[in-house]
Amino acid sequence: MEALKQGADTLFILLGGVMVLAMHAGFAFLELGTVRKKNQVNALSKILVDFSVSTITYFFVGYTVAYGTSFLVGAEQLALKNGYELVKFFFLLTFAAAIPAIISGGIAERARFGPQLLATAVIVGAIYPLFEGVVWNQNFGVQAWIKSVTGEEFHDFAGSIVVHAIGGWLALPAVLLLGARSNRYRKDGAISAHPPSNIPFLALGAWILTVGWFGFNVMSAQTIDKISGLVAVNSLMAMAGGTVAALVFGRNDPGFVHNGPLAGLVAVCAGSDLMHPLGALVTGAMAGAIFVLMFTLTQNRWKIDDVLGLWPLHGLCGAWGGIAAGIFGAKALGGLGGINLSAQIIGTALGVGWALVAGFVTYGLIKALFGLRMSQEDEYEGADISIHRIGATPDREVNW
Repeated sequence: MEALKQGADTLFILLGGVMVLAMHAGFAFLELGTVRKKNQVNALSKILVDFSVSTITYFFVGYTVAYGTSFLVGAEQLALKNGYELVKFFFLLTFAAAIPAIISGGIAERARFGPQLLATAVIVGAIYPLFEGVVWNQNFGVQAWIKSVTGEEFHDFAGSIVVHAIGGWLALPAVLLLGARSNRYRKDGAISAHPPSNIPFLALGAWILTVGWFGFNVMSAQTIDKISGLVAVNSLMAMAGGTVAALVFGRNDPGFVHNGPLAGLVAVCAGSDLMHPLGALVTGAMAGAIFVLMFTLTQNRWKIDDVLGLWPLHGLCGAWGGIAAGIFGAKALGGLGGINLSAQIIGTALGVGWALVAGFVTYGLIKALFGLRMSQEDEYEGADISIHRIGATPDREVNW
C-alpha cells in the first residue's frame, strides 16, 4: 500500500506540473495578443527562454535555497520513492518560472533580451526562493514569529502572495525604471493608444491559463490524500466572479473580460482550501473590479506603462488574495477557520515589501551596469526584427 501511495503521489504532482507548464503557453499567447505585431515573436521567445533559464537556475540554486535539497547526488538516491522529490521540484519549478513570465508582460516592447535573462536568473535563483522558503518551508523562523504575534501562521495555499504578488511587485520597479514606450504619453498630455494586436490570441492565452490554473491550485496539495474538491470549486467560483466583474466594470471590453478570470484566480490561490464558495465568488469579483479600475488608473492617470497590467493583475489582486484569505477563511463567514487576518496582513506586507525592494535593487543594478532598454531605433523597428531578425508574418515569401 505504501508503494502504491508513493506512485499515486508522484503521478498526481507530475500531472500538476504538466498543467502548470502548459500555463506558460498561456502567458506567451496572452502577451502575443496584447503587444503590437512587431513584438510578437519576441513575446513567444521570451517566455520559452525565461522558462529554460529558470529551470537551470532553480535546479542548481533556487530549490536548494528554498528547501535545502540538492540534486548533485547519484541517480539511485534521486530515484528513491519513485523519484517523488524530483517531480516535486518540477511542480514547484513551474511556480518559480511564473515570476519572470509575469514580469515579461509588464516590460514588453522595449526591454532588452539579455539583461532580462540575467534578472530571471537572479530572481529564480535567490529572490523568489528566499520568500518561498520562508512561507512554505518555515525558513528563518518568520512563520513561528507571526504565529507568536497573531496566534496563527501566514497562510498561502497556492501562492497569491508567494508567486503572484511577488511577481507583480517585482515587475513594478522594472516598469518604472524602463519608462514608458516611445510616444505612449506625449508632451501635450495626449495618450497614444496601443490596443491589443490580436484578440483571439489574447483570449487563447487567457483560456490556457484558466484551465491550467486548476492544476496550479488543486495540485498544490502535493499528495493525493490531501486533494480537495473545495479548492476546485472555489477556483471555479472566483474565476466566474472575476469575469463578470471585469465585464461590468470594463464595459464589455474584451481585454478586460479575458483578464477578469485571471484576476479572480490570482486572488483565490491563498485561501482556496479554506473559503466557502460564496466567499471565493466575492473574492474573485473584488479582484476583477480591482484589476479594471487600477489598470485604468495606472495607464491613464499615473501614466505607468505596464503593458499587460501585471502590477494590478498579479501585484494588487495577489495582495488582495492574501488578505481575503483571512476574511473569508474565517468560520464566521463560512470558512474552515484556522486562519488569522492579522497574520495575513503581516505576511502580505512582508511579501510586497521584499519584492519591491528586491525589484528596485536588481533592476537598478542591471540598468546601471548593462542597460535595460532597447535603443530608440530598435524599439521603433520592433523587438522581432531588431533582436530575432524575423517578424511574426514575414511580408514576403522566399522563392527558391
